[in-house]
Amino acid sequence: MSQVNETPARTTNDGVPVLEVTDLDVDFAVDNVWVPAVKKLSYSIKSGEVMALVGESGSGKSVSSMSILDLLPRNARVGGSIKLNGRELRGISPAQMRGVRGQDVAVIFQEPMTALNPVFTVGAQIVETLRVHYGIAPSKARERAIELLGMVELPDPEKAFNSYPHQLSGGQRQRAMIAQSISCDPGLLIADEPTTALDVTVQAEILDLIRSLRDRLGSAVLLITHDMGVVADIADHIAVMRQGEVVEAGPTLQIFRNPQHEYTKALLEAVPHLGQGGGEDDVVDITEAMAETVAAVTHQSSPVDGRPHVEDRDDTDAVLNFKDVVIEYPGRGRVKAFRAIDHVDLVVRRGEVVGLVGESGSGKTTLGRAAIGLLPITEGHLSVVGTDLSKHSRALTRQVHKNAGIVFQDPSSSLNPRMSIGDSIGEPLLLAKKFKGQELTNEVESLLDSVRLPKSYRTRYPHELSGGQKQRVGIARALALRPQLLIADEPTSALDVSVQATVLQLLKELQREFQFACLFITHDLAVIDILADRIAVMHKGRLAEVGTRDAILRHPQDPYTQRLIAAVPLPDPEVQRERRELRAQILAAGSDE
Repeated sequence: MSQVNETPARTTNDGVPVLEVTDLDVDFAVDNVWVPAVKKLSYSIKSGEVMALVGESGSGKSVSSMSILDLLPRNARVGGSIKLNGRELRGISPAQMRGVRGQDVAVIFQEPMTALNPVFTVGAQIVETLRVHYGIAPSKARERAIELLGMVELPDPEKAFNSYPHQLSGGQRQRAMIAQSISCDPGLLIADEPTTALDVTVQAEILDLIRSLRDRLGSAVLLITHDMGVVADIADHIAVMRQGEVVEAGPTLQIFRNPQHEYTKALLEAVPHLGQGGGEDDVVDITEAMAETVAAVTHQSSPVDGRPHVEDRDDTDAVLNFKDVVIEYPGRGRVKAFRAIDHVDLVVRRGEVVGLVGESGSGKTTLGRAAIGLLPITEGHLSVVGTDLSKHSRALTRQVHKNAGIVFQDPSSSLNPRMSIGDSIGEPLLLAKKFKGQELTNEVESLLDSVRLPKSYRTRYPHELSGGQKQRVGIARALALRPQLLIADEPTSALDVSVQATVLQLLKELQREFQFACLFITHDLAVIDILADRIAVMHKGRLAEVGTRDAILRHPQDPYTQRLIAAVPLPDPEVQRERRELRAQILAAGSDE
């Protein structure tokens, strides 16, 4: 029996929980056999409370939440009780359920681009929701929709009302979907991984928004996530799920401070967070550095020693060297050329890991693709492992690929589904004419050993492997030619937290063993704190700041870097509460300048 079942139901003011789930079972029919996905799940949420369901992929979090609104596929079988404000939802008619959806319970989905209809404007979709549930006149619905878009803090609500989803940024789309979700003032808000695809600064803004809406509307919030930093930032209570069951539950602070179940302990230990790279006391040091930053910004002085935003150049042992590089995407017709990289200087030296961080659209991936010869530069000088790539050509790119490898963000799409694992890893060796026959087989098995995969996996295909195993294959393939440079483009962002920790540890070990230079591209500062020797911060195509890991993360000089670090949630409820207050002060001080 889980701890949730043993805990008395948390109730609203009138004594009834907003949501009460009791002994929920969900099974799926697979090849005429019922396969359990959720087993005897029980919890309750009161008005104004945030309940977090946490766990890794396949734990049953999203399945259990979708069963509340009867949104599961036809091969699903649901048992148990689901009560909304004391009313049993199990067994009600489809028409009655349509009335519940949107009006009483709303969902914020993980990916707004797929949740919003691409052929209708944002405003039209909110208006439709209002008219279906309230039957109000189009003019009144339009007025209310614009008011809602303002409520979710979109900078120009009227413009957003007339925009199509693709015309908004990721954060703006998420805000628009939240506006649609709260249009009928629902008593229960289900947030299914609402910040997974967002940058840390946008994530912090969305969490602030959900917190504000909860307080303003008094809604109960069911948060589904695998991000323990997000949980620490906003949740009141936690239920930890594994393989369809709750293994531990309780108040957020209790779970973080004194976890009882071994799985919960492992989950918390696997979470990367700022401070891991420099010792046990660094979490406090980072918070203190934020306080110094608040004082410095408030008094308009340098927070530390006046170090320049970009460190002095030293091209000694440079494996990758950008000098005054400009990269533009050519224009078409009336569309002007877009400058993605604007006069960037960056060096990656032999044996070091340089973290390239920044938000979506900052130019990180563009720079990484240029480093591997996949994009030509427009101006400046680019040298990759001794090859001058300033003038792009296929011959030069082939030369670079002999000495540089790349690990992509999505392991599933980067491997050929028709090639065995052994053939995928061995392909670079075969094309380079390094090995063939039994020698090639031996080398592939050696590479599988190096990424801690069994030799027997050589004959398997990508669909037979988990996400983490496929990423290990991607790393083995990238290292097949023993490159002097490795480009890692968000290699862990698509992985569960425990798998992410394993892959990061593997990369650290391999880098120490093979001593390759590495440009590690990510928006996750906690990940880069574990790996990097130096960090380069990108903002709108330019380098805002470059320096050692400790200098950038502990004593940031550039206002953008300060905001970026302040937005990173820490998996500690008390420390995160303090950091949230400091972040608000940094933003307020910055807006006053």
